[in-house]
Amino acid sequence: MRRSTIAAVAAEAGVGVGTVSRVLNGSPSVSDGTRRRVLEAITTLDYQPSAVARALSTGRTHAVGVVAPFFTQPSVVERLRGMSRALSESRHQLILIDVERPEQRRDLFRSATVRGRYDALLTVSLAPTDAEARRLESAGIPIVLIDRRHATLPSISVDDTAGGRLAAEHLLALGHREIGFVGDEEENLFGFDSSLRRRGGFAAALADAGVPLAPERIALRRHGREEARIAAAGLLASAAPPTAIFATSDMQAIGVLEAASVAGLRVPEDLSVIGFDDVEAALYVHLTTVAQPIRESGTLGVQLVLRRMAGEDVESIEQGLAIVDRGSTAPPRGWASAGEG
Repeated sequence: MRRSTIAAVAAEAGVGVGTVSRVLNGSPSVSDGTRRRVLEAITTLDYQPSAVARALSTGRTHAVGVVAPFFTQPSVVERLRGMSRALSESRHQLILIDVERPEQRRDLFRSATVRGRYDALLTVSLAPTDAEARRLESAGIPIVLIDRRHATLPSISVDDTAGGRLAAEHLLALGHREIGFVGDEEENLFGFDSSLRRRGGFAAALADAGVPLAPERIALRRHGREEARIAAAGLLASAAPPTAIFATSDMQAIGVLEAASVAGLRVPEDLSVIGFDDVEAALYVHLTTVAQPIRESGTLGVQLVLRRMAGEDVESIEQGLAIVDRGSTAPPRGWASAGEG
């Protein structure tokens, strides 16, 4: 069978040869629609660029693609630090693939199956569909997920539901009963659901203690510090404001701290705040948080994907969680005296 050429791909996609080359090299100058047509043509023709053929002749590209949505987020940066060091030590190049729009997510899993572009893929908070996972397997591209799970793919993750329970139990043990929640909107472009699971565990633990999470004390907005500040401001301005708030990420918790400051509230004397993740910024603002080993997850992800590249079968890893108390939570006002009475 005659090998497809770059000219054939260009003709199939209805573009010039230079455009196909730019798509293969990851140039941002190509429009999303054109990029999709080129990738579809590559798939249809099973095209392998000459550079890919050379990589195949030597066996490896020594490149690992790291899919990182919103890679400037502190939790993603921490994971990338762990990955970068581990890949450098193993003499592999890290190729960062930023994803900020749904169509980028779809295209990246399609383009990743062009043999010879990467030896393997690591993804942060994103997972391929079942069909995409099968195609990656057929193309011989090992993949490991970090902060996301998939039925057939190895992953590094935490039990978000258990983490929500830890946050609730911490606040309950301090004596809080008027408790609020700040988290992500359930509908989002990438189907992120860690906030939903954390809220589920949090609400279940409160219900078990006879302190149900009131609907009016749940504030959901698009993920981000500023959005969380606005959400918390609404809770704190209500007729019956909470004495404690759990935010489903540290950056959202920092938004809550900012809202408390604007409202003239002291933390933790007037309001207790607890976050989730234990990013570096949490240390600087003295934030109590449900800590997960974020940087270690990046290192472990690299270790698993290297083992998969070597042909080994690997198991998913669930990392542990723990409360790190830095002083942003305390008993509510009057709780100790009420208990003594």
